[in-house]
Amino acid sequence: MTAGPFATATEVESAGEHAYLGSIAPGWDIAGNANGGYLLAIGVRALVAATGRPDPVTATAHYLSPGRPGPVGITTAVVKEGRRFATASAVLESDGRPLLAVLGTFGDLTEDAAALLVDGSPPDLPPVEECVHLAPGGAWPPPFNARVDMRLHPDDASFARGEPNGIARVRGWFRLPDGEPVDTVGLQLALDAFPPTIFNSDLPVGWTPTVELTTHVRARPAPGWLRCRFTTRFVTGGFLEEDGEIWDAEDRLVAQSRQLALVPRG
Repeated sequence: MTAGPFATATEVESAGEHAYLGSIAPGWDIAGNANGGYLLAIGVRALVAATGRPDPVTATAHYLSPGRPGPVGITTAVVKEGRRFATASAVLESDGRPLLAVLGTFGDLTEDAAALLVDGSPPDLPPVEECVHLAPGGAWPPPFNARVDMRLHPDDASFARGEPNGIARVRGWFRLPDGEPVDTVGLQLALDAFPPTIFNSDLPVGWTPTVELTTHVRARPAPGWLRCRFTTRFVTGGFLEEDGEIWDAEDRLVAQSRQLALVPRG
């Protein structure tokens, strides 16, 4: 089967012991800087190869420098291997400049264990065709939007009309174009794909650089649209947090995230 655009844009190849080569592809950027979830996906691909485990159960990424199109080198280290999980780290570099440091635990989520407690539910979204598609054009929406298919809840897309609703929340549908399936590496992208929550507040709209992003994957998503919800409760000291949830077409919680980012400068 031919790899889809996302799989191709995040693929890595071995370059010797503990080393891999990848590339930041053009068009996966926001304001000229590669999307953070896309960068994380490249690092996670390398760690999947390094550990021999197919699924990132949890990954924590620290963003060190903006990523620009071009080749990247990835150095990995397996910290521990167990029967169920392996823990490993990776550093992505470009021209000798560190871009991203990742620490993750990897396993096999083939078996879908029954839920024991679910104190929550998927976001309530209108049908996909009634949601807002932010197609790229000029500086905003960014080129990245052409690489994914996102549809925002109409109430959460008011910032695009210059009318923020005052609620630091973004909900919407997500999938990859052309029927490319979203695997557990693709969930890393989805968890950082939506516009920042504070665009719907009265704070400046601008680049919101990620300092740290942690993802938790609960299950491999079923085929179909994903329902996503991101919220922020605290904006203090120049930082904000975003808490994310992704639910699949079978109403299962498949991934969560917590992100620390910088407040855009006015």
